[in-house]
Amino acid sequence: MDIDVRGPRFGAAVTTLVLAVVLITGSVWLLAWQTLAFALGAAGGVGRSPYGWLFRRVVRPRIGPPTEFEAPEPPRFAQAVGLAFAVVGLIGYGVGPAWLGLAATGAALAAAFLNSAFGYCLGCEMYLLVRRVTVRA
Repeated sequence: MDIDVRGPRFGAAVTTLVLAVVLITGSVWLLAWQTLAFALGAAGGVGRSPYGWLFRRVVRPRIGPPTEFEAPEPPRFAQAVGLAFAVVGLIGYGVGPAWLGLAATGAALAAAFLNSAFGYCLGCEMYLLVRRVTVRA
């Protein structure tokens, strides 16, 4: 079942804010929250993440029904990629080196910003590339 394209983009906007605050404050706990959000989105799809729930319950009723849809697999894969970067960030912030936490969080922030501001999902594009390569093999 296809999903409303605005949901993942909303989630990316919230993620952008959360990761920006992590970079500013160095908060391991806030990064742990974002890691959990990524894990839930990767395991159950973007609709199962806290930001997906917030979009579905609060935002979508106020902006009306969707006019565009997308397959759920690419955004779900993007959540898994975000999860990988967040875990690396947690390791960097938690046990060091600190630059690893900064770099991984910064990379995740850049990807989230591209999706929220321009609708360009790097993780989704990676998913499509992987599919093309594996289908040919």
